[in-house]
Order: sequence, then structure tokens, then C-alpha cells
Amino acid sequence: MSNCNEILKESSKTTPEITKGENCSIKVSGIEFTKSLNGAKTLVTVDGDKLIFKSNAKCDNFNDPTGKPSKNTAPVLLTEIDNTKPFTFTAKITPTFTDTYDAGAMFIYLNPQLWFKFAFERDERMKTRIVTVRTIETSDDNNHDAVDNAGVYMKISSNVKTIGFYYSLDKEKWQLVRLFKNDYPAESWVGLSSQSPIGNGISVIFEECSLTQSSINDFRMGI
Repeated sequence: MSNCNEILKESSKTTPEITKGENCSIKVSGIEFTKSLNGAKTLVTVDGDKLIFKSNAKCDNFNDPTGKPSKNTAPVLLTEIDNTKPFTFTAKITPTFTDTYDAGAMFIYLNPQLWFKFAFERDERMKTRIVTVRTIETSDDNNHDAVDNAGVYMKISSNVKTIGFYYSLDKEKWQLVRLFKNDYPAESWVGLSSQSPIGNGISVIFEECSLTQSSINDFRMGI
């Protein structure tokens, strides 16, 4: 499989999908989302410090490793980051789960072949759990801890060299989900999304959102 740098070089030969997204200006908790994919800007409402994000029916982002057609239909709101500097992106995510694979998610996004989804999702056994999907041409799919709470805090943090994914029930004790090398380019994007791959659409509440130009200190403990 090609690495991120090779995919990035290939992407530069054509217009990256990120530039094809619609411009927007949606602000919540001091974060301005300036790019809308798959009609995201028409599906969100801001109520104080809450962003309510609906999804269309049968929408998902997944590049099937078996060779089946990729799905790049889930709406995503994005904001640009300077990935040469540390950052931490946090939100409390509360989806209205109805069908299997319904989810609210955070993203690191470059183009349809290079992105990372960090989701609170309903699985095949109707459990709600933390899920990660790393896409480099094709997607992997990782089911992590089951979470009984209606909402969960989720965090992505980078010290430039390393990226960590974490979740918490109380915003104090954080559980490590994934840790890996940060090989995304200087100009990268993070964002929020809602999905309903086999359902008729859901609504996700994102609140207590934060995007800072600093990283956590302990990448094992998430603090």
C-alpha cells in the first residue's frame, strides 16, 4: 500500500477534492468551519455553543478494501489547520442513534484517498462504541470500546510528530484509542461529520468544541 506522502504526490497532480468543497462560514465555540463537503453547510444549525448536524439517508465515507465502490457521501464540515504546529481538537458528541452504523464523527481530511475518521457509532449488535477508520487509498475499520453514555468526549491531539486519538466520559480521565506518526502535510484540515450508512438519517449534537494550537503532554494518558 502507498504511504501518505505518495498519495499526497498523486493528489497534487489533479485538483484535490478538498478544493472542490463549497466555501462556508459556520462558527461555534470560537471555531470557524470554512469548507463544506457533500452539502454539510445545509445540514447544520448552531444553537449557542451547540452545533446540531443532521445527515442524509444512506450516507457514509468508506473506501472498501475489498474493491467495492468507495462511498464518499457523508457531509463533513472542515477547518484548516497548520500541521507544522501542535494542535488539539476536542468535542462532546451525542448522536441520535437509530440504525446500524449511525454515527457522529471527527475527521482529519485531505482528499477522498487520504483521511481519518474518529467516530461514536452504533455497531451490528446495537452497541454504541468508539470506532476509527484510517484511509490511505483504502479504509481500515477498527471497533474499540463500547460506551453506554448518550454522549462522549472525543479528542485528537498532535505534537507535530505524533497524533493521538482519545475519548472520555467526564473530560477528565482519557482513554487512548490510537497513536501513530503524523505524516499529514502542513496544510491539513480537521472537522465534524454525521453519517447514516444504511438508515434514513440522524442528528448529532456537537458541543464544548475546542481547537487549540497546543498538544497534550502525555500521549499515553491523553492529558
